[in-house]
Amino acid sequence: MATEPGIAAFEVTPVAQQPCPMHFYAAVADYWALTKPEINFLIVIATFTGFYLGYTDRRPAQFHGFPFLLLIHTLLGTLLVASGTGTLNQYLERRFDAQMRRTARRPLAAGRLEPSPALWFGILMSLAGSIYLAAAVNALASLLAILTLVSYLTLYTPLKRKTPLCTVVGALPGAMPPLIGWAAASGKLSSEAWVLYAMLFLWQFPHFMAIAWMYREDYSRAGYLVLPRGEQSGCFMSWQALVASLALIPVSLSPTVIGGAGHILFVLTGVLSSGFFYYSARLAFQRSNAAARRLLMASIIYLPLAFFLMVLDKL
Repeated sequence: MATEPGIAAFEVTPVAQQPCPMHFYAAVADYWALTKPEINFLIVIATFTGFYLGYTDRRPAQFHGFPFLLLIHTLLGTLLVASGTGTLNQYLERRFDAQMRRTARRPLAAGRLEPSPALWFGILMSLAGSIYLAAAVNALASLLAILTLVSYLTLYTPLKRKTPLCTVVGALPGAMPPLIGWAAASGKLSSEAWVLYAMLFLWQFPHFMAIAWMYREDYSRAGYLVLPRGEQSGCFMSWQALVASLALIPVSLSPTVIGGAGHILFVLTGVLSSGFFYYSARLAFQRSNAAARRLLMASIIYLPLAFFLMVLDKL
């Protein structure tokens, strides 16, 4: 193939044409990539936080008698559904992923995996996770997981090519993991559970706006409308990042008011949320890729640390 000066040519060898041991390990790596493990890491943290806070909501926080087996069932079932959702999302968007530099090397977009096996892999993972949650945890947790999967695939995924408001629609199922964990531990949802939901819901806007701004040309090339076209894109990104991160400050402080959390949590969470707002504001006013990268890093640090502080407060 023709290449640019100084860039070596390369060929992508289909998995099926590789030697047998290499074929096996390459296939495992590709199916692992289909599950979106980097997203699943945050899903595990959010589900665990919901489970732990839901379990200790009406009982003292102690390791003796803690339902570790139920926690494992909850995390495993949620991960199966999340992995199935990620796989099916990549199946549906494989042609568009191939047009974006950010996603062109994904297994389906690059042609390393055939679409049909990937489709069945996603379906089986989703069904297994839903059934597993219903059998090993409870019906409410399973129902919330199914609702997440269906709304993500049937609403958010197609809307990404139709309207920039897809981010609002996508944030609704994206904030479900704490509710799944809370429902698994207590069998119901209380006001404190919805605080976790609101935190994760609002967090997604600055996080995704940072990604959307960094890769706005990529998204536009593939026909995604995650940002409006033209000059409105900057204003849209700025308002979504600013308003959501500002609203996140009082929401993150509310556990001290409605749930009796400690004053140390109040102070630390306030500082953490204010810092997150600062990086959102920098992106809103500077509108540069460098500011977007800093906000993305701040978002990756913020969420696990905020949830860790809430768990630590219970301890």
